[in-house]
Parts: sequence; C-alpha cells; structure tokens
Amino acid sequence: MATRAPRRGTVTEFDPEVGLGVILASGDGPEFPFHLAAIADRTREIEVGAAVVFDVAAGADGRYEATAIVKL
Repeated sequence: MATRAPRRGTVTEFDPEVGLGVILASGDGPEFPFHLAAIADRTREIEVGAAVVFDVAAGADGRYEATAIVKL
C-alpha cells in the first residue's frame, strides 16, 4: 500500500556504511525504515536531521518503508 500523498518527516538515523536509516513522520507519526537506494536524488547520502518528503510502500519483508525520499 503506497500512500496517496507524500508525507513529511525528519531523518532520525542513517548509517552510510550499512545503507540503512529511519525517518520519523511529522506530527507524532510512525517511524519508517529506508535503504539508501530510496533517496530520490541518487546521492546515496542524507544527513540525520534533514527534513524530507517521502512515500510509504510495503517492503519485501511486509513492513512499511519510506521510498522516493526527497530532501527539502
């Protein structure tokens, strides 16, 4: 299930060596894990604390993940 509209959030964790991070959705929202391949500009890097917009989709293991991540 992808969201209908992009969500806003903040990157709370990112480990560039492993390529995994977490985004906290705005407004006391849930946390969504992500892989660096989900960063839309393909830089493969994003700073902790960065404001972002993102979509949500079901991942391979059945949990929801952040996708199409764009830094604001």
